[in-house]
Amino acid sequence: MGIFRKKSLVVIILALTVLSAGCMDRKTPAEEMFDKLEKVVEIEQSFEEQQEPLVKLEKEEKELYAQLIELNMDEYEKIVNLSDQAISIADKRKEHIDKEKDSIEESKKEFSGVSDIIEKIDDPELKSQAEELQSLMIERYDIHSDLYNYYSTGLSQDKELYALLKNKDLTIEELEDQVNKVNSSYKKVLDSNQKFNEKTDQYNEAKLEFYRAAGLNVKTKDNK
Repeated sequence: MGIFRKKSLVVIILALTVLSAGCMDRKTPAEEMFDKLEKVVEIEQSFEEQQEPLVKLEKEEKELYAQLIELNMDEYEKIVNLSDQAISIADKRKEHIDKEKDSIEESKKEFSGVSDIIEKIDDPELKSQAEELQSLMIERYDIHSDLYNYYSTGLSQDKELYALLKNKDLTIEELEDQVNKVNSSYKKVLDSNQKFNEKTDQYNEAKLEFYRAAGLNVKTKDNK
């Protein structure tokens, strides 16, 4: 039920191509890398588009939960109504994180093509930078996989909690046990979300450094 925003990739614009007049139809490995990496950014636009609605839904659900815990069984109909609303919101959140996951999976598939491009780079130092860039992105994908799994578990446990709240025979012990499960799951989500954002920042900076080292005249575009 926490509010977590995941950082996206930075859009970088190639301000000036460095092709000679006689080789306009051929690109250097660095330019091929640029095309590939910025294609990945384009693919992850769908990922970025899920962030705002997710945060909004998480906030709405959090507000419903705050109302729920203030009620008692004398207001049972209201408990059922609010719980059903919260479950519906949880289902909508699942739709958004599934779209987010699909975007990341498509990004991962596209990014796999950098291996062949890296093999073409002759400069040892530039090649090393490209390999480090590749390593950072692979780690980012792995972290997102964990994040998605933890978030999905948290969603399921949220729904179990709302279902429990509709049980007239619910005991304090049962409620506390479920709340502890939810809190434990979102602690993992919070940790993974932080790691994902840190890795995204590292990748964005490494990508910019690679472009500059390759002699590409680039500039960043404001991105959330």
